[in-house]
This record gives sequence, structure tokens and C-alpha cells, in this order.
Amino acid sequence: MRAFIFPGQGSQAVGMGKALAEASAAAREVFQEVDEALGQHLSALMFEGPADELTLTANAQPAIMANAIATLRVLEKEGGLKLADKADYVAGHSLGEYSALCAAGALDLATTALLLRHRGEAMQAAVPVGVGAMAALLGADLTIAQKIAEAAAQGEVCTVANDNDPSQVVISGAKAAIDRAIEIAKEHGAKRAIALPVSAPFHCPLMQPAADAMDKALAEARIDTPLVAVFANVTAQPVSDVDTIRKLLVEQVTGMVRWRESVINMTDTGVERFVEFGGKVLSPMVKRIVPDVDASSVISMEDIEALAKSF
Repeated sequence: MRAFIFPGQGSQAVGMGKALAEASAAAREVFQEVDEALGQHLSALMFEGPADELTLTANAQPAIMANAIATLRVLEKEGGLKLADKADYVAGHSLGEYSALCAAGALDLATTALLLRHRGEAMQAAVPVGVGAMAALLGADLTIAQKIAEAAAQGEVCTVANDNDPSQVVISGAKAAIDRAIEIAKEHGAKRAIALPVSAPFHCPLMQPAADAMDKALAEARIDTPLVAVFANVTAQPVSDVDTIRKLLVEQVTGMVRWRESVINMTDTGVERFVEFGGKVLSPMVKRIVPDVDASSVISMEDIEALAKSF
């Protein structure tokens, strides 16, 4: 069994998708459709930069999705393959869950781009810059991270945002609380704590205004039953029901990304191969979670051609 997986924020880089667009009409069509949906030359920003503008949450989120979907579309159109025939599940990390839903036909491309633009803007607007923060706890599992967050909170928001793999957990919340967490991390069992260069404290209760905004946007968006089930971030379980998908996407804005559990649960259902589209972030995590599975990244035309031959 196979799972197609899609990366989240932080996987953006200037030049992303450029070689693919030069090599494939299928990729160019994806970038053009996203540009038209957003009324912006996002593809030019992806290909040429500047990096600081691409990194803005409202740009990075649709850009990462567009790059991942372009990679998949090239595989499907030029490799003559269909996702429903080659994948048993899809999953994505944070915004990657939208990419996964788009890949599985639950969301059309234009709708996905618009939802992610709205999501990025809402997340940025939810908390003034400098008020919130995030930190990666390295050499810490979920239990250790939760203890650090609880000790550092002191009445402020400080919670686990991403349970990525057995050696990396990300916390999010009020800046003062995150600063305290970084200071006490080692004495509570983490090897290292690193402040992340983010513009907002994602996946914590401070994001409630953004969750409210996404509740309204998702209520108006057309969502169809996905071709294959998607493993949801907040439950780490497969879901196909449209109303449940909508509800979980809202909860995801403030909820913890349960990536480690999702990967374990996918392997428990029989998944032996994970293919990451448009990034090299999730596949190393997968190998740290379940070392015995096959996990690969697909970014270039060469990667796509090799993958097509392997099916």
C-alpha cells in the first residue's frame, strides 16, 4: 500500500517549480491556473523571488501547494497514471492537508489556492507580529515537549503545535512563554531548543480568530468526496466524509499537527511506501518514525520519471 504526502510551510524556496515548468506543459498549466485564481503572478515570485516576499505566509502557503500539485500533475499526465490507482491514502503536514485534498479531488485547484491565501492572511492577522512565537524542541518526544510547554506557560499560551517525529516536536504560543520554554528545555530532557523564524504562532489557541475566518470560508467552499481517504492532522485518522473534512480543517488551525501518529497509523493499515510531492521535508521524518518503510521525495522531472517506472 502507498501514501502520497504533501509538505507544509518552511519548504518554500526561490526557484521552486521553475525547472518543472520549463520541462512540462502540465506543470505550467497548474501555475497559470493558480496565478489566475489569485490574480497575482505567484509563479514569478516562486521562480525568481525575492525570498522575503515568497516567505510571507499568504504567499508561501499557496506556492507550496502549487508546487506539490504541479509535480503530481506531471506524474499523472505525462506518466499516464491516476492517483486513485497508485495511492491508498493521502496526507499533508498543516497546509499540506489542503494539497492532499486537492490531489485527491476533494478541492479543485483554484479553490485550494484561494483557501490557502485566505488561511495565510487570517493566520498572519490573528496575532500581531512579535506577540507570538514558535520553537523546535530537538531530541524531545511528545511527553517531554508537553512537560516543557506546561512548565513554561505560567498562565500564558504555550502548547505543542507539531508532533513531527520521535526526535522533533514544535511548540507554539505567547513569545514570553516560548522564550521561557527555550531556557528550560535542556533541564527537562530536550537536547536543544531553537526559536523558529516564523511570523505567527501557528497551531495554538492564539490562532482562534483565524479558525473563525476559515470556518466561514470553508462553509462556502465546495468540497467533494476525495478519491482516497485523507489522514487528518488533528485526528491522525482517515476521513472521507465531506462535513467531517470541513470541520477538521477548521480545528486544524488551532490544533496540534499529529504527524508522527498519522504516519504510524498509516503503516498500521498496511502502507509500506510513502511518496512526498514537491519537497524533501516529510520523507526524512517518515524514516525517523518508521525506519523500515520506503520513503522518497519527488521534485524534479528525473524524480517523476523514476517514480513512474517504479509503479
